[in-house]
Amino acid sequence: MTSLNETHDPSRRCVVDAANDAQCDFPIQNLPFGIFSVGGGSPSAGVAIGDQIINLAILLEKGALTGDAEVAAQAACSGTTLNALMALGNAPASALRARLVSLLDADSASDFDITEALVPMKDAELHLPASVGDFTDFLTSRHHFSRMRDNAPLALNFMSLPIAYHSRASSIRLDGDIVRPRVQTVEDDVVSFAPTTKCDFELEVGAYIGRENQLGAPIAVDDADSHIFGFCLVNDWSLRDTQRFEGAPLGPFLSKSFSTTISPWIVTEEAMRPFRTAMEPRRTGEPAPLPHLASEVAQDSGALDITLEATIQTAAMRADNIPAERITLTNLKHLYWSFSQMVTHHTSNGCNLRPGDLLASGTASGAADDSCACFAEMTVRGTKPITLSNGESRSFMEDGDSLTISGVALREGCARVGFGSATGTLVANTEV
Repeated sequence: MTSLNETHDPSRRCVVDAANDAQCDFPIQNLPFGIFSVGGGSPSAGVAIGDQIINLAILLEKGALTGDAEVAAQAACSGTTLNALMALGNAPASALRARLVSLLDADSASDFDITEALVPMKDAELHLPASVGDFTDFLTSRHHFSRMRDNAPLALNFMSLPIAYHSRASSIRLDGDIVRPRVQTVEDDVVSFAPTTKCDFELEVGAYIGRENQLGAPIAVDDADSHIFGFCLVNDWSLRDTQRFEGAPLGPFLSKSFSTTISPWIVTEEAMRPFRTAMEPRRTGEPAPLPHLASEVAQDSGALDITLEATIQTAAMRADNIPAERITLTNLKHLYWSFSQMVTHHTSNGCNLRPGDLLASGTASGAADDSCACFAEMTVRGTKPITLSNGESRSFMEDGDSLTISGVALREGCARVGFGSATGTLVANTEV
């Protein structure tokens, strides 16, 4: 991990007033990348700052960028996704962040008025930031693994490698409605096809691949972070009824492929460096990682200290103007495997990762009962419903429920770095 630099200085103040609010997700120390449009226009590359978006195309047009910062902005603005920027590796994006900090710093004289390039976030429509060619979902929380198996001991494969399955990239989306899927399930050996009754959320974090590796060339674990461009929130929607039926012997398929909701902004690997922390030590009797996955760097700073929460607002709550209610609070730092180990394991057989590929952490549950990051855990697979403050109960998602996930990195002496949020609303299946 590269050391911190001037872009992480928590004392910096921004010319955008909203970015100086202590509760703002997008201060000058964050500067996440995204794709936006205004008034039905073409999607363009931007950077979030406070309640505004920096239009990178305007900075290029005005000649406000030079060197690697200009190269990065040109790549970002070369299409309707950020894949070209990701493909450059992290150095050009770092140069662009540094230039943006100098333009935004309220206490520094600037040769360009960056307010000319600002677009109010409320006036913009956000789009998927990348064309995701491949989406891999991991299982890296010991607590999720154990609870979903009636608190059974960890399996040897879980302790030996970051377990994963190849999910569906085409159904990745931003906020929006999800039509309750029709699926095959079994009850008393009778198979039926009907709308699912066990739609679940899974609170996760995803890592976007930047610099690719060539086919047949694995990525070393201590080089893996340089291949990660940045991070987003992931809700890996799951259908628990059909998942149990279809899962053996090949694992999830239609129970996962119907929808994945992600947050729109990519928080860069560089912005997350102040929030790296040590991985939790392995417990007595658990095997050490094999040499290709073993790393002092990963152990000492491979975990990310990101507070994650999920809230629900039912149709009845919405009708009564009752705000969304938090149902879980957890932290990503409790994962058994680091993202660098996930990247290395993914490529250990020579598999090539490409710019824009998305690797999700898996359900990020903690040890506490209120840190269960999916309904299946918190309701013991639906047998012990939770009761909401308005008296409603939930085992799984009901029609009209909106589920929102959010995340923020907090550490004393550091500026808050937020991820924003991602919301999905389950709607009735009206198919006859």
